[in-house]
Amino acid sequence: MSWSGIGTTGRFLVASSDPVVRRRVLDAPEFSGREGMEACGGAAALAKLREVTCAGVMLDRNLADLDAGEVAAMIHREHPDVEVMWIEGGDGAEAGGEKNSNSAKSEIVDWKAERDGQETLPGMIGTCAAMQEVNRLTRMVAKRDTTVLITGATGTGKELVAEAVHKLSPRSKQPFVVVNCAAIPEALLEAELFGHARGAFTGAVQSRLGKIHSAQGGSLFLDEIGELPLGMQAKLLRFLQSGEVQRLGSADLHRVDVRVICATNVNLSALVEAKQFRMDLYYRLEVFPIGLPSLQEREGDIEKLAEHFLALLSEENGTPAKWLSEEALGLLKRRAWLGNVRELQHAMERAFILSGEELLLGAAHFPRPAMETAQRECGRREMQ
Repeated sequence: MSWSGIGTTGRFLVASSDPVVRRRVLDAPEFSGREGMEACGGAAALAKLREVTCAGVMLDRNLADLDAGEVAAMIHREHPDVEVMWIEGGDGAEAGGEKNSNSAKSEIVDWKAERDGQETLPGMIGTCAAMQEVNRLTRMVAKRDTTVLITGATGTGKELVAEAVHKLSPRSKQPFVVVNCAAIPEALLEAELFGHARGAFTGAVQSRLGKIHSAQGGSLFLDEIGELPLGMQAKLLRFLQSGEVQRLGSADLHRVDVRVICATNVNLSALVEAKQFRMDLYYRLEVFPIGLPSLQEREGDIEKLAEHFLALLSEENGTPAKWLSEEALGLLKRRAWLGNVRELQHAMERAFILSGEELLLGAAHFPRPAMETAQRECGRREMQ
């Protein structure tokens, strides 16, 4: 396998905690004639890269000292011109002796290809710098039980990031329970979160576990956390401090093991200043914040997202693949996208329907959104 993007004489570094793996890669035919160096772990690799110029790094996923994903992200951040490639199956020698050096060819994966899409978060599309940072932070925190606060405007994909945190965590096989704090009436919110005992209120004909209890062993995603009433904020804080749940109408306490992920499209610190959100709860939730960029801040991602949604629509409807004209693509890139990725998704669906049997989507299939038209009209009136 040729090392895409790197010349035939580029020095490269092999980083693995297993000397057999390092030797197997160094001896592989595709690296013949190149100067190869070795590093016994992630920390050693980072140290060598600061001392010696390398064209690329062969990185074992199974490092003994550091998380390989974090090492790759640090290399990409500190040495953007250095190509990173993965060594798969870094388990040293097979039973009975060393693996054939030719197998190294099938075990190496191009990091650039992963960085451009294969290693994006589950369910997420986009490779701009802002989304790469979201990717890095999400993968970094997923393996721990740290409370995560995801911020961003409506339609930026906060729930997708929350799902990614769960799917990439050791809790991935356990429940992922979603609660939209803005969608549940205040009178029912406590029973919804904490559960209730039989007879706790009119209509409570049987006991019921709450959403927190239902997430046992998994993750609880509290969306629109800024809409949580002050009274419920105190009860949520008590749960976060104690890890115990008390059902409405019952004196019994139940200890639960739940990882909490929250999201908001409002400025919680401003709500704290306005006395609408508890400061102590705010600091409990903002242990590890992840901020999502607006679609307009995601340079280069609009085309990828539009083509992704178009491909999905073609597949779901069993039609031949459709594509965007240059004129339509230019129009999409110029739009404000006040509703962010969600608005783009809806625009693609509308254009798909309007195009009928046509395979090429033009600018005419993307009428200006009503809200944007109203804002332009308002602006014209103010100028008159």
